[in-house]
Amino acid sequence: RTCRSLFSQFTKGPDLKHFIAQTIQSPHPHSHSHEIIENTVQHLHPPYLQTQQNLNLKFWIETYGCQMNVADSDIIRSVLDKDGYSQASSLDEADIVLLNTCAIRENAESKIWQKLRQLRPKKPQKQNKKVVGVLGCMAERLKDKLLEEKGLIDLVVGPDAYRSLPNLLQACLVEGRSSINVKLSVDETYGDISPVRGDDNGVSAFVSIMRGCNNMCAFCIVPYTRGRERSRNVDSII
Repeated sequence: RTCRSLFSQFTKGPDLKHFIAQTIQSPHPHSHSHEIIENTVQHLHPPYLQTQQNLNLKFWIETYGCQMNVADSDIIRSVLDKDGYSQASSLDEADIVLLNTCAIRENAESKIWQKLRQLRPKKPQKQNKKVVGVLGCMAERLKDKLLEEKGLIDLVVGPDAYRSLPNLLQACLVEGRSSINVKLSVDETYGDISPVRGDDNGVSAFVSIMRGCNNMCAFCIVPYTRGRERSRNVDSII
């Protein structure tokens, strides 16, 4: 009877995927004092852990670069909305500020650095400190080098890792850790995610049908920041 009782408890407990989702890797050797969390699996909410949906935190997204980034920002809004975050009406109102970045030219990255220093001056106020994240192509190109700027950036997320944003934000907000996920994917298309529009003009919207590129042109950074070429299922587009 005792064995049967124990077996019954085990079958109702967490499985392997929930432990994988909570795995925290050791700090990167070049990250110095930064504690880096790298989630390499799809965002999961284990049944035995409380979610952060009751925090009522607000986020603000600024999008730089191409139409693909505009479409990706709509995906990011959808992921965060589903996890209980809401979009702020202004940057000042936001608890979380996310910069969806471009890395096609040096000037594009210079704008981001300038914006980051505006968000985090040399003597930031201790009260109401915002979580600041760099997303997109610049995040993929520079990776953990972005975290070497002490106190400037809390979160670094590549174009194929937006599903992990809720877990990474939890590490920043609850545990006070710097978080990063810049793993490229061979099959991620976000085809099952319904975008949430960032504007209300109701006239036009960008619909991505593929991601990445296989051409490897000498002058282009896209294969290195967005990975290998893959297409969405036609049913998810229509």
